[in-house]
Amino acid sequence: MNRVAVTGLGLVCALGNNVEESWRRLLAGECRIAPLSDEGNPPYKFSKGAEAWGFRPHEHFSEKDLVMLERFAQLATVAAREAVGRSGLRFDRELADRTAVITGSSVGGQFSEEEGYQRLYREGNPRVAPLTIPRTMANAGASRISLEFGIHGPTYTVSTACSSSNHALGQAFWLVRGGAVRAAIAGGSEAVFAEGLLRAWEAMRVVSPDVCRPFSADRRGLSLGEGAGMLVLENWEHAHARGARVYGEIIGFGMSSDAHHLTQLCVDGPAKAMTWALQDARLSPERVGYINAHGTGTQANDTTETEAIRAVFNSYADKLLVSSTKSMHGHTLGAAGAIEAIATLLTLQHSQIPPTVNYTTPDPACNLDVVPNQARSAPVEIALSNTFAFGGLNASLIMKRFAG
Repeated sequence: MNRVAVTGLGLVCALGNNVEESWRRLLAGECRIAPLSDEGNPPYKFSKGAEAWGFRPHEHFSEKDLVMLERFAQLATVAAREAVGRSGLRFDRELADRTAVITGSSVGGQFSEEEGYQRLYREGNPRVAPLTIPRTMANAGASRISLEFGIHGPTYTVSTACSSSNHALGQAFWLVRGGAVRAAIAGGSEAVFAEGLLRAWEAMRVVSPDVCRPFSADRRGLSLGEGAGMLVLENWEHAHARGARVYGEIIGFGMSSDAHHLTQLCVDGPAKAMTWALQDARLSPERVGYINAHGTGTQANDTTETEAIRAVFNSYADKLLVSSTKSMHGHTLGAAGAIEAIATLLTLQHSQIPPTVNYTTPDPACNLDVVPNQARSAPVEIALSNTFAFGGLNASLIMKRFAG
């Protein structure tokens, strides 16, 4: 079994267009959930979201590329460029064959679908854009990354709603650890601010009318976000031999299904994902110091996640530091696990815990130390990052600080 180093990070989201900018805002507790660029007509029942405010596609792609690539694939590609650039990897023939690209996306290219439906049903025009299918397909980001870097190894996309990119990272981790590949570019991307999708979320009645307040007694729902996070995972010996910078290590992964309900949560499924991740890493629960929670800000999720954490960690849960960075970058659906894995690795690297912002009132049902409103200095060696999805699909990653 090979150790798995993380040698590259790339990030585009509401927090910023790169890792440094995003990390600075996370530590500052800067909530980037703001009034929507398009409030809808008629207005949506929620007024705010976490758009990738500074992302300008024309700064990164030619006009020809933009014809081919939907926004979610653009975000994935730009994040991958940063991650690969930071890793210093060059994909020569041998490494190109031994590298995987595994991405996660929940909804794929929503804007192209919406444009097609508008032509068909609003304009009565049966001729949709000829590139609708390749722009819409959820694997467009993975395929573009493979093409751009000349990677010939396993390349595919996982779609498991809000757990998509944690599943992608976990599978990439297992492929590198087991020796099937030497390296992997893995993560997720999502672009959700298309009218049809926003109306669908509006109908679910789980979106906060203002901002999400994870674990706070007055929480009223999630806040939608968009973005992409990509990580370069690498065989430890390969990374060491070339003198690569190591951001941290992935040491465990667990996944489970609730087998309970399409939208209603239960405690057992999330608890099993965390337990199996600990078993995969061969760790006792007391070794974990920090949990980047799924923490969506809905009444059901935050209570259920608290109960699941207590079921796994028992009385030790009182000593855990737990925070939800979704309170700043929003819920990015299929990209959530990757964005939050990057936040978790940076937490370990810098010994700084990003806060749960917008927190106002303690909830007795969420009786954890959720690091409210201000970052906290704390040396943490091992951290866990959770994602729980509609359909009852759960995925937990365990990461370790690189000690040098």
